[in-house]
Amino acid sequence: MPVLRIDASILGPNSASSELADVVEKELVENNPGVEIVRRHIGANPLPSDAWAAAVSAGYVPADQRSEAQKNAVALAVELADEIRNADAVILALPFYNYGVSQHAKIWFDLAMAGGENGEKFLDGKPAVLLTTRGGAYGVGTPREGWDHNTDYLARVVGDIWGADLTVIEREFTLVGVNPALDQFTEMATLMRKTALEAAAVAGRTLASRV
Repeated sequence: MPVLRIDASILGPNSASSELADVVEKELVENNPGVEIVRRHIGANPLPSDAWAAAVSAGYVPADQRSEAQKNAVALAVELADEIRNADAVILALPFYNYGVSQHAKIWFDLAMAGGENGEKFLDGKPAVLLTTRGGAYGVGTPREGWDHNTDYLARVVGDIWGADLTVIEREFTLVGVNPALDQFTEMATLMRKTALEAAAVAGRTLASRV
């Protein structure tokens, strides 16, 4: 009963998204000790940025005429697709960077889809927990309302295209305490972190009952 965990943060031990994923995993393992966690940290160990183009271009070349780069890219794409297909559930810690999807996550999505069939439902009906974090605030009524070009994309691919039974947990104001300009929001940020951690714990226990 493997559960695939993907982390895309570049912040190592300071990652807010990984902190949430750790809580999900902790509750999952404590409530289902036999579960196997398969990990891929695409933030710490990025996938090659040119692999997607090589994998796609390989589709236009007979297999016996492909370059070594194309062969390697296709093999990597299939490996990523298989990891998702073979998982009983996924935990995705994918932060928001520069108003959109992390480049590490986008390469992972592109390669995985290149390794499968067009529109393949890799996670058809399987549970997925998406944990995404933002340094500032982008909700209704904020100056940056509408600038989050990350969350909807992630939900669309994982939930609609891949067919997962998706739970989304979001946390904002993760740069409070880092950026002095945001100090006035300390109380709000503390509450947001607490709420997100509680939601992550519930998601982990729920996941444990389903895998």
